[in-house]
Amino acid sequence: MSLLSYFYWDPNPEIFVLPIVHWPILWYGAFFAVGFAVGFCLFYSLLCRYFFHLYRDGFKDPVYSRAALKKKAMKLSDRLTLYMVVATVLGARLGHFLFYERPSEYLSDPLELFLVWKGGLASHGAAIGIVFAVILFAYRYKQQLDGITWIRLLDYVCVPTAFAGGCIRLGNFFNQEILGTQTNVPWAVIFGHPMDRSFPIPRHPVQLYEAFFYFTVFVLLWCLSYRPKFFLSKGRLLGLFLVLVFGFRFLVEFLKLEQSVLLSKASEFTMGQWLSIFPVLAGIVLLYMSRSKCGSCKN
Repeated sequence: MSLLSYFYWDPNPEIFVLPIVHWPILWYGAFFAVGFAVGFCLFYSLLCRYFFHLYRDGFKDPVYSRAALKKKAMKLSDRLTLYMVVATVLGARLGHFLFYERPSEYLSDPLELFLVWKGGLASHGAAIGIVFAVILFAYRYKQQLDGITWIRLLDYVCVPTAFAGGCIRLGNFFNQEILGTQTNVPWAVIFGHPMDRSFPIPRHPVQLYEAFFYFTVFVLLWCLSYRPKFFLSKGRLLGLFLVLVFGFRFLVEFLKLEQSVLLSKASEFTMGQWLSIFPVLAGIVLLYMSRSKCGSCKN
């Protein structure tokens, strides 16, 4: 098959450069920002819906007006978003070094951990960071949350997270990173300047596979959030998210190049696959445990 059959991809990673300060605006950063901006709106909407249900149906004294509940949800969403951004970046950066780099690479120069603009963000590390951030947030703002537990918060956080995950994978595609294996399929992509400096050959566009799947998961979870047995059952949305997202991640890793230097070539699975097993199992447990609780609005 001729090379002309494949799609050649070599975009400029910079969208434009800010005048005066000469600060480049990158596609990856733009997609990252869009993911969190839209995610903020989505989480705010979910939290509003839950508060409206909580007070309208008498589970809390109806002392708040609808406008007051919106204001309350806005304040909490704003604060949680800050927690999420910090946890995502730090967790992803730390996860990259722990799961994909040799200890000597960061122990010899610990400041390298904070140079996030140089690349190297692990989604599994970000997921761990988000869980810790939500637990901390739930503990610190327990009074304002009206008893909403961290599990329920994660139920609502996972919906915008699926959307943000799709945006970040589009950013990876523009960055020409997280490469797929060589292939002869008609939709293969030849990256002109891959970040790992590998030879430009036709590859599976795994970044687009993941982006499409994550956006699909987002649409599914958003639609299911309008069904009481999902919206009001603790752990059901989260469980479905974990099974679908990390189950797909396990499968798509077969089409990716190994990124971790910690595994030997004889390893049966990639690092991404090993790290995806526990979230899938946790999702199955959450789905099983939530079956008998659907329809309940207790926290």
